[in-house]
Amino acid sequence: MTALLRTLMAALTAAALVSIVAPSQQTPAAAAACAVDPATPKRQLRAMWISSVANIDWPSRTGLSVSAQQGEFRAWLDLAVAKRMNAVVVQVRPTADAFWPSSYEPWSQWLTGTQGGNPGYDPLAFMVAEAHARNLEFHAWFNPYRIANHDDPSRLISTHPARRNPGWRFAYGGKLYYNPGIPEVRDFIEDAIMDAVSKYDVDGVHLDDYFYPYPVSGQAIPDAAAYAQYGGSFSNVGDWRRENVNLLIRELDQRIHAAKSHVSFGISPFGIWRNNGTDPLGSRTSGLQSYDAIYADSRKWVKQGWVDYLAPQIYWHMGFATAPYEVLTAWWSDVVRGTGVQLVVGQAAYRAGASGQDAAWQDPAELSDHLHDNRQHPEVAGDIFFSAKDVRADRIGAFTRVVNAHYTRPALLPARGTAAAPATPSITSATRGSNGVQLAWTGSATSYAVYRVDGSPPTADPCFFADARNLVGTTRQKTFTDTGAGGSAYTYYVAALNRTHQESAPSAGRAVGQGSGGGGAFSVVIDNAGPGFAAGSAWGTSTYSPQLHGADYRFAEPVAASDPAWFSAAVPSAGDYRVEVWHPADPGYNSATPYIVAATGGNRTVTLDQRTGGGAWRSLGTYRLDAGTYNVVGVSRWTSTAGYVIADAVRITRL
Repeated sequence: MTALLRTLMAALTAAALVSIVAPSQQTPAAAAACAVDPATPKRQLRAMWISSVANIDWPSRTGLSVSAQQGEFRAWLDLAVAKRMNAVVVQVRPTADAFWPSSYEPWSQWLTGTQGGNPGYDPLAFMVAEAHARNLEFHAWFNPYRIANHDDPSRLISTHPARRNPGWRFAYGGKLYYNPGIPEVRDFIEDAIMDAVSKYDVDGVHLDDYFYPYPVSGQAIPDAAAYAQYGGSFSNVGDWRRENVNLLIRELDQRIHAAKSHVSFGISPFGIWRNNGTDPLGSRTSGLQSYDAIYADSRKWVKQGWVDYLAPQIYWHMGFATAPYEVLTAWWSDVVRGTGVQLVVGQAAYRAGASGQDAAWQDPAELSDHLHDNRQHPEVAGDIFFSAKDVRADRIGAFTRVVNAHYTRPALLPARGTAAAPATPSITSATRGSNGVQLAWTGSATSYAVYRVDGSPPTADPCFFADARNLVGTTRQKTFTDTGAGGSAYTYYVAALNRTHQESAPSAGRAVGQGSGGGGAFSVVIDNAGPGFAAGSAWGTSTYSPQLHGADYRFAEPVAASDPAWFSAAVPSAGDYRVEVWHPADPGYNSATPYIVAATGGNRTVTLDQRTGGGAWRSLGTYRLDAGTYNVVGVSRWTSTAGYVIADAVRITRL
């Protein structure tokens, strides 16, 4: 898509989205006509898949220590937060196994390298708690039928249900599967999934696109005996197979919501239901038809309301002859319209900039263009990107383009169901501190949305809350620090959200007067990519960590010599200054990195553990500094501990 066409599309979309918008619990008479910015939607699901099968994303390999596994997972969540996502979809049952102590299935081999091997902690409990601590929704992802990525039952642990019940399984295409046509199998799969739902505070249950196996040339699915036994009145095996899958979906929907009504049930099917050359209800495509090939009647699941959301994997580029992205988003939007089922698009981040992909995927704008196209369809409630490692890789800057064009502000999750909104909270304090404006409030809700408006308006205009332009963050706490606040006068509002994201009316506004914005009249940030930074040739440049400040950061091996990387600043006058540093963290970084502060009276050295605490400002302390332009802070390589020393950014603030 050309830049001109993208601009025109955005303008047309903005014009189309001028609507009547008002905060929850507001009367129609108080509603106001608000021009909504399509680039800053108030509600949008933003997520990435974190795959565990074959150690695609997490854990990065089997046999990691508990602390290493947990550190890796925290880094994935920190990446999601840095990219302004609000949910993660994590694979917890990849191959008829479990990432929790299940009474139905063995521990997953992808944790320890040995099926049935206890990892030494409860990964699912850990993951849910860590996600919620960052106010990320946690959707537990289950693969229903796949037993193994091989076809040798003897390689399964001896207590595996598929070994104990050989009649439940079949081999096809070099893999083992549970037979969807056997009622006992369906009950067992549902029970295994419900074990996690009942025991853990998950926000969603998510199934992927693997139902009956994808076709393998020259092979037939070996389920003739099951069809003969259970086929009943079905005149052909295809209809019977589809009904087997439909029963699993319908029954899971009922069981999940009976157990926990707030838990969302979603599926990410193959992107094509049927082609219109086969079925007039199908899309203008000519690819594999999931209805016929893997017996997934995904259109029916929507029309029957058996799912809360559908996330079709539309993994093709704009204008692709076989299955154009823009054709499928329009088709799926039409399918969900009026059903109450939310449409979320599965996005192929793994293709952007990857070797061997079509030329369209070498365009850094392709992935972002998909989200521009989504704006034409109000039914599209968000996107899920496959997979986490590709979001982090950010090849050709494709995901950075997505964030800069579409995720510049936070977003609330789309509301589900019809639950009443919680009571309006009340702000109890709003004060300027050394790191921003600190808020506190009272309320009783699952989470809270914090809004900041310039100046001191006499009343709260409903349009303040119509999109995310004034949304500065969300939290599950009753405190929040707005680190992005400058020195201007602001008014803050807080709204409460329940478990299904219905939002209360905003609180009364709380004004904060004009101030320094950083605790003093002078504050400067020096980034490693800026003119105030200097380092020798031994210092490399990296974008590996998502916790970086700016475009990149510098790293070097420790040596028995200082060879510091220096951050220079123009200190306006002698006085007391707070000195802070920013660095990404990683288990492979240095545990005792020496920082040198050129204070009045001589250099001071402070060591920091760069394995933790990354992606945030960390204080080195308060120092008396002389006036002038000089090297104020250095990062030394002279340390006896192993691991890279990192130099990224420095902030100096007058007190």
